[in-house]
Amino acid sequence: MPELLCMGEPMLELNAQPPGPDGRVLYLEGHGGDTSNAAICAARQGASVGYVTALGQDRPGDSFMRLWAAEGVDTATVLRHPEAPTGLYLVTHDARGHAFTFYRGNSAASRYAVGDVPEAAIRAARILHVSGISQAISASACDAVFHAIAVARAAGVRVSYDTNLRLSLWPPARAAAVIHAAIARADFALPSLDDARALTGLEQPEAIAEFYLRLGCPIVLLKQGKDGVLVATAEGGRSLIPPHRVRAVDATGAGDAFAGAFLARVLAGDEPIAAARYANACAALSTTGYGAVAPLPRPEAVRALMEQA
Repeated sequence: MPELLCMGEPMLELNAQPPGPDGRVLYLEGHGGDTSNAAICAARQGASVGYVTALGQDRPGDSFMRLWAAEGVDTATVLRHPEAPTGLYLVTHDARGHAFTFYRGNSAASRYAVGDVPEAAIRAARILHVSGISQAISASACDAVFHAIAVARAAGVRVSYDTNLRLSLWPPARAAAVIHAAIARADFALPSLDDARALTGLEQPEAIAEFYLRLGCPIVLLKQGKDGVLVATAEGGRSLIPPHRVRAVDATGAGDAFAGAFLARVLAGDEPIAAARYANACAALSTTGYGAVAPLPRPEAVRALMEQA
């Protein structure tokens, strides 16, 4: 059984390419979904990983099953819905940058419910990883994540939670209430600085880390992008891990890469600070290519970057 289970919503990506001579726009197919990205990154680092979700019985769903099989992510806990579709999103580009259009209403993942939670697989794992998006897509999915967390805690399985705040999916007050209730039950909190400022109303990284520690989460990893990562523990430890200088072209999924790499190293036996240092380098390298999945690095590249620091 997989040691790491990631739970959430995968979505097929259709990314608009530059118009051709005839003005037509073609779309490049890819794969998205925060916890799916994290699962793939962890698998590339050598971890034993499985994914928990629901897909449609459709071509996008088949595409994800092939992706996970190729990446070594176990799909025994992936449900296939006979009626609901796999979610997808379009990426379009203009002078203001890129924009996302989501088609996830009534998707298979949004129909996920408490009764779908694979309790035996969770009890057999060592870490369960979920996110704010995992809970934002529907009320039933939100309840399913809370149930999965409860099953994990009762079995002594550690819980990892990435805020991944998407205010287009739910009102700020509900997002904060749900996310903070979940983090209070987690062993690892992985908020980004922007998310945390929106959720807590606080500005300073130290104050934000202290806020999440007071909720009861013993280890907080505050992701600050180009300013590195602040690791704070309930014992009073504080460590600011500096960023790596890389030629970044696309930060899509960098936080997911950090989560996957961090959890992979924790499973390998690293202490949190060492795991965070590795994950920090992995996340930096993930920004040197386009898309969320393709540029996720292997351990050799991560170690090489770390040795340069």
